[in-house]
Amino acid sequence: ADKVDRPKKNVFHGSFYSEEEMLTLFDAVSGDPLELCVKIAAYYGLRRSEVLGLRWSAIDMEHKTISISHKVIEAEVDGKFVPMGEDVLKTKSSFRTLPLIPAVGIILLEEKEKQEMYRRLFKKSYCRDYLDYICVDQCGKLLRPNYVTEHFSWLIEKYGLRKVRFHDLRHACASLLLSNGISMKQIQIWLGHSTFSTTADIYAHLDYSAQEASANAMNGMFNRPEKEEQLA
Repeated sequence: ADKVDRPKKNVFHGSFYSEEEMLTLFDAVSGDPLELCVKIAAYYGLRRSEVLGLRWSAIDMEHKTISISHKVIEAEVDGKFVPMGEDVLKTKSSFRTLPLIPAVGIILLEEKEKQEMYRRLFKKSYCRDYLDYICVDQCGKLLRPNYVTEHFSWLIEKYGLRKVRFHDLRHACASLLLSNGISMKQIQIWLGHSTFSTTADIYAHLDYSAQEASANAMNGMFNRPEKEEQLA
């Protein structure tokens, strides 16, 4: 075994949308059951499980904050896959409290009114097991993680958009922050990465400003002084 060359790990670079493509996507999901999930994932770069795990108790409208402290996964119970909430995130850094973006605050208030309307409309038929959860269907049931993935792919194909995964909304968020001058350290905190190196490994190749700085530094590195050129 010592004589065998270890295979090198391929670095994965996720695909992501530009700002213009994100606006097109927002238009496509308008009025769709996945609209809220897509927009929150795009604004905050949340993982799918974190988006589905958002609860109303995590939204502080008074202090304008949003806390990421819960997730929803899909587990097999009696042969059926069902969504299940738990207070265990990927890493300790995944637990974070972020400012509530005004645009997201408006979306959440609209969603709260919509859910209250559905409760009045469906009455006893409305599921009341998940009243604290934000991402539920019209009947009040939790959205399944696999449904989010599958329906998102369906939307992309339906509207002829460039093929990306739901998770790539996280990459789009990071790339747009980076292109707007947000530091890699701030992006690490925003995304909830455990270490700075994790963020740098994934997004360093997108940091064009750093490449420009390197190019400017190298530009005058090997130039001979004018006098030396004349002596030569």
